[in-house]
Amino acid sequence: MSYLKFDKNLMINLEQSLPKEMLRTNQSGAYHCMSVVDSNTRKQHGLLVIPIPEFGNTSHVMLSSLDVTVIQHGAPFNLGLHRYQGGVYSPNGHKYIREFDCESVPRTTYRVGGVILTKEKIFISHENRILIRYTLVEAHSPTTLRLRPHLAFREANALVQENDQINTECPPCENGVSALLYPGYPRLYMQLNHKPEWHYEPNWYKGFEYVKDMERGVPYVEDLWVPGYFEVPIKKGESIIFSAGVSEVSPRSLAKMYEKEIATRTCRTSFFNCLKNAVKQCYIKEEDRMYLISGFPWGKILARNTFMALPGATIAIDHRDDFHAIMQTASDELNHFMVSGDATGRIQGMDLPDIPLWAVWALQQYAKAYGMDEARERYVELVDSIITYIREQHHPNLYINEDGLLSTDGSVTPVSWMNAAIDGRPVVPRTGFLVEFNALWYNALVFASKLAEGIPSLEEKAASWTALAERMKPAFISMFLNDYGYLYDYVNGSYADPSVRPNMAVAIGMDYSPLDRRQRKGVLDVVTRELLTPKGLRTLSPKSYGYRPFYQGSPYDREMALHNGPARPWLMGFYSDAYLKVFGLSGVSYIDRMLIGFEDEMSRGCIGSLSQLYDGNPPFSGRGAISHVTNVAEVLRTLRTLKKISV
Repeated sequence: MSYLKFDKNLMINLEQSLPKEMLRTNQSGAYHCMSVVDSNTRKQHGLLVIPIPEFGNTSHVMLSSLDVTVIQHGAPFNLGLHRYQGGVYSPNGHKYIREFDCESVPRTTYRVGGVILTKEKIFISHENRILIRYTLVEAHSPTTLRLRPHLAFREANALVQENDQINTECPPCENGVSALLYPGYPRLYMQLNHKPEWHYEPNWYKGFEYVKDMERGVPYVEDLWVPGYFEVPIKKGESIIFSAGVSEVSPRSLAKMYEKEIATRTCRTSFFNCLKNAVKQCYIKEEDRMYLISGFPWGKILARNTFMALPGATIAIDHRDDFHAIMQTASDELNHFMVSGDATGRIQGMDLPDIPLWAVWALQQYAKAYGMDEARERYVELVDSIITYIREQHHPNLYINEDGLLSTDGSVTPVSWMNAAIDGRPVVPRTGFLVEFNALWYNALVFASKLAEGIPSLEEKAASWTALAERMKPAFISMFLNDYGYLYDYVNGSYADPSVRPNMAVAIGMDYSPLDRRQRKGVLDVVTRELLTPKGLRTLSPKSYGYRPFYQGSPYDREMALHNGPARPWLMGFYSDAYLKVFGLSGVSYIDRMLIGFEDEMSRGCIGSLSQLYDGNPPFSGRGAISHVTNVAEVLRTLRTLKKISV
């Protein structure tokens, strides 16, 4: 039995099937994403969505959908499904679905009378091309397929309305046609492996509704251009492959291209394989550079997410070379910023004050996995440059006091991962001495001093780092540990923020912490009692002022709630680290049980992945980006930690 298979009863029930989404990427920034019944529920959905360098690498929906109609004895059966204005669904092709399976590739089985037809979708790696394979499993009479493409040619976060600016021409290409609706876009080639009959019937299809956008309180209605349709006969046992890409391809190569691509897939036959598959989809390769995208469908390449997710996205799945490649790309941009102050590279947010701290943490995870000697040989110079950069106070927004504690100014714009903002002003104004900044800094100093052992040129520096860490320890405890046994979130002058937030979990999850075991346990108890959910740690305790558990409503309401209640799965990585440090082997079974809540998500929301955040109260519904790299990576890192301990 397949790990991810949905039967007829679920698929024909739109209340159950529409919220389930399927995402596939090409590891170059392009993706296709739709609901499992192939109905687009948000404007970012589409069969072929690609980044366009000429438009600032923003994502653009080229091919929105492709309706397939089965024709027998002159009778058409349209297998498509769209929602139109007024909440009307048509043509209701989901009623013909018998099964959906996405173990290797998304595969839908339809039954129309005596016809059994399967549809499989696959994305070609590092190429802006989707292949859709239709296979006629059973038929008792001559059968024809009609394929009707719906074109958008628009930015993924925008909508298109009927207009007279489009180029309506569809010149032929081998076994197909091409389209170029607006200047500046690449041409879209639509081809089949068998010669079809093309019927040019250009028209605007109006009033498509995207229910997810309607729920978010943003524009949600658009019109799509349909230039016509293909018709091609299909025999029992035969496969018809449809290709949509930004370059012309030989139709004879499509079958071989499909088989070659499917052979490289990691089958989603387990919780681990699902997460491995999901995190690999966040790899971005551009020429000789590798990146991690923060998530889909509206993710960016961000410095903080890159360093936070890197260990789980590479080391946890035994992709050591990918760690080096992504770290090389990211560290090149970090070094450039540290030398020049210029943060305008491909990776956004490199100038944020905690980025160097997360970079050292990522390198520390490499050292834990592959040994200090290996890490020393490859990365000691990088660690040295980062520590020296911070210590000598070259960062424009990091300041060291006489006790070695770090402060930052987050009063005007957000500086930490809690970066919700309204009109540019932080919703959670974390400023001054932030608890996780200083925990990361203490941990970095101790790790750096150990990494420098045995290197004569760094002996003096290492001693000073150790001395600074020792000076920090009592100052950290004095500043952050309160009489209630937990850590203040930030301290700004005489104000110590009493909000119970998960940043203290990061502090107690570090390998090297200013806190002793008893103090860690006290903090852990508070985190467990007030922040722990089946989907990660809440961003704010229900007992704290301003708790907003549900990430829904208008853009304003969602931004206010973003870091004031909803749970984040990535924080489970640090919670697990802390729990295992406090309880040792006896904590393994507990953490293993806590991960069940994430495995349950493999068949919800984005199939095989984890959402950006989850409501802080039951039923803990997934919200935000449907696949988030840091969440997936940190759960993977936790799974690897448990495996290592259990061996």
